[in-house]
Amino acid sequence: MLDQVKGGLIVSCQALENEPLHSSFIMGRMARAAAEGGAVGIRANTAADINEIAQNTDLPIIGIVKRDYEGSPIYITPTLREIEELAGTGCAMIAFDATDRPRYQGETLGDFFQKARAAAPGKLLMADIATLEEAVRAERLGFDCVSTTLMGYTAQSAGHNIADDDFSRLKAILAAVHIPVIAEGHVDTPAKARRCIELGAHAVVTGGAITRPQLITKAFTDAIYAT
Repeated sequence: MLDQVKGGLIVSCQALENEPLHSSFIMGRMARAAAEGGAVGIRANTAADINEIAQNTDLPIIGIVKRDYEGSPIYITPTLREIEELAGTGCAMIAFDATDRPRYQGETLGDFFQKARAAAPGKLLMADIATLEEAVRAERLGFDCVSTTLMGYTAQSAGHNIADDDFSRLKAILAAVHIPVIAEGHVDTPAKARRCIELGAHAVVTGGAITRPQLITKAFTDAIYAT
């Protein structure tokens, strides 16, 4: 999969239960539209959505399952239950939270990584990280790639953005690790996506700016009604 997506755009096709486009059918069509627009891969949430997307496009899929567990802030593929759900789908890669935050029932990231490898031996594993240190640790543990998915969404990275200071944080991660780095999070314009690739990102993931029409609409209405 990594060769297939190199230098291109991966589109995150997700809609949670409280969102207007929540539907596996709709996500399947969204993925088809992304493919027609030139996307090289899809990131999708839940086995149901992944299976529907696989029927609508031949693009490789990064699979996740978002689920909350009491006592842990981690919700992107947080336990072995989610890994096993994804192992039974056609996704080529499984992504999960690899941040330095408490995991469910105190499990360490290293232990969880080993369990994920054993439960999904045919899948690549992506580390969703928020900081430089987390990227370095993910490479050391043996992840196939890292993604900046959670930068700005954890206490350790609050207020940060890969596009800040001329992409200084992305540059630092690219310089520190040798595994592929996927740029994700706040890549909300074509110019930002292009810049990430120019700097050496293996690929770029964009979601809400393409697949969440309520957010796209709000950007327009906020601009129109700004005082």
